[in-house]
Amino acid sequence: MTKTISTAESCTGGLLSSKLTDISGSSSYTTLNLVTYALEAKKKMLGVTVGEDEVVSEKCAYQMAKGLHELTNSDICISTTGNAGPTGDPVGLMYSTIFTKDKYKTYKIQLNPSTPRVLMKEMFVQEVLKNLFEFLQK
Repeated sequence: MTKTISTAESCTGGLLSSKLTDISGSSSYTTLNLVTYALEAKKKMLGVTVGEDEVVSEKCAYQMAKGLHELTNSDICISTTGNAGPTGDPVGLMYSTIFTKDKYKTYKIQLNPSTPRVLMKEMFVQEVLKNLFEFLQK
């Protein structure tokens, strides 16, 4: 049975969605992919309740994934929120939640803050895909 998947991305800016939809036939399992870069978008689209000081947090990642699940009822919902720099604090930190109706897990991913922004986004997405693979194996 095919599982459906949706993404709500912030710091990865749609790169995760792009990787998932690079696969031919992805329209059969992709429900909805959102880039909610601004806090206001996270609040409006996903029901996030955190303040500006909590955007890069486990709580925000969880609320994004849970809100996405409520919006789409996808089998798997993935969120990303963090700071790929080069400014702000903390640069190189991202949280990602994988959420299903039965379980969820939030991951903290910390990269070297001197990593170039484009490379950092790629590394974040590769880590999310690795975590998704491991999450689905359990």
